[in-house]
Amino acid sequence: MASKEQFAADSFDELDLSDDMMAALKAAGYEKPTPIQAGLIPFALQEGDVIGQARTGTGKTASFVVPILELLDLKDRSPLPQALILVPTRELAVQVKDEVEKLSHGLKVSCAAIYGGTPLKSQVTKLQKGVHVLVGTPGRVLDHLSRKTLSFDRVDCVVLDEADRMLDVGFRPDIEKILRRCPQERQTLLLSATLPPPVLRLAEKYMRDPQTLNFSESDMTVETIDQHYFTVTPDRKFDLLVRLLEREQPRQAIIFCRTKIGVQKIFERLKKRFEGVGCMHGDMAQRERDRAMTRFRSEEVRFMVATDVMGRGIDISGVSHIVNYDIPSFCDDYVHRVGRTGRMGREGVAYSFVTPEEGGELTKIEQRIDRLLIRDDMKDMELVSKKSESAPSGEPGGEGPPAEKREVPSLLKRDSRRRKHRRW
Repeated sequence: MASKEQFAADSFDELDLSDDMMAALKAAGYEKPTPIQAGLIPFALQEGDVIGQARTGTGKTASFVVPILELLDLKDRSPLPQALILVPTRELAVQVKDEVEKLSHGLKVSCAAIYGGTPLKSQVTKLQKGVHVLVGTPGRVLDHLSRKTLSFDRVDCVVLDEADRMLDVGFRPDIEKILRRCPQERQTLLLSATLPPPVLRLAEKYMRDPQTLNFSESDMTVETIDQHYFTVTPDRKFDLLVRLLEREQPRQAIIFCRTKIGVQKIFERLKKRFEGVGCMHGDMAQRERDRAMTRFRSEEVRFMVATDVMGRGIDISGVSHIVNYDIPSFCDDYVHRVGRTGRMGREGVAYSFVTPEEGGELTKIEQRIDRLLIRDDMKDMELVSKKSESAPSGEPGGEGPPAEKREVPSLLKRDSRRRKHRRW
């Protein structure tokens, strides 16, 4: 497996790209390739299969869009797509489509995004007019295939973006049906933040001798993100959130809640205290979600309250703060939530609200990222009850030693040691 340390380029000139692509990159403001771009683009241009392990915020989308555009046959007058990009969410589909359009500046390239929550008729019209690059969620792509409004007879390249997330949310059967409908003589690019066994089994079954490139950070989070936590009882979370936003004055912040109901409740309360508050969750109509994302990108919305629908693949460069109002159920979800800030090497900060009963979940997150979060406090504010505060150090409710003074055990030895080390 090749790693990101092997790839570096001072400019896109070193990647042997066409004049049209160089002009498009310049117009888009791309000056220097990121490691994943410098590594994946040359391999993909050779038309071989590639597995790229990388978190979002590293320039991942451009790393597969550039070679797709370079290899398109623009003289082919067929209306059928030449490239298919599968993504797990509607928002990511729109984002990838925008990237294709941005990097095809000056070229007559047609791209369409198809996903659920919008009328089939308008999507059918776009497909009938012809597209070179098709971006879609598996469910809607499969729907078009079953209705015979879509054919993959001309597909030369298939991209599985955020592959681990697509499998997490149950898209594996749909993905396999789609891949079986694609020509066997094709190029397949698989991008994933993690490579768990289900992803590797999918790659083994549907890819041909893929080159694996690892561009993931060793600690699973970029060093420019400061990560803190508060010990707080549930009834005091909202007051802490208000005080934290007043103290930090974020340029833009995403506040993650675990449930759709939780998002709606916090949104309703928070908009009474601040201007520029929005929300995003899976029960919203697609038009509402698109409007919310547009307002957030334009910075009309300053504080976005959301479920994990915004935890993967959404690239908003202005986000300076992440608040985990509810600590996530899975460690990888923490990694992807925090990854919404500190984009492309920028600085960012993340705060997690942890109840006295959730010490074990926090420890698992620290094991996952091989890093201790820094304990924070809010001046002149009582965050836990007197009963919790009186608990002895190292027990639930107790303070324990400050994070910055504790040793970070190695991952190989950490499991047995950390189970004994309760710091509440």
